[in-house]
Amino acid sequence: MKTYDIEVQRLKALRHDKGVFEIKLDALVLPRNPRDDNDDPNPGSWLRLPVEHARALQSLLKQQIAELDKLNPRSRRSGRC
Repeated sequence: MKTYDIEVQRLKALRHDKGVFEIKLDALVLPRNPRDDNDDPNPGSWLRLPVEHARALQSLLKQQIAELDKLNPRSRRSGRC
């Protein structure tokens, strides 16, 4: 498995299409040296984003999810499945 360090530099857009969220962003993607994860038994990629980008992403996701919820029948909006 290839692992990467991904640093989000700017969020540009977010949209939902056919069950998938698409996020347009500027990011710095660098290969991660497997030796960087000395104690981690499950190596993986890391995503780093500043707090202001995380807050913006959270807000955009909430808006998109609210729009999706409007499309569901009322009986499915309660959170009970």
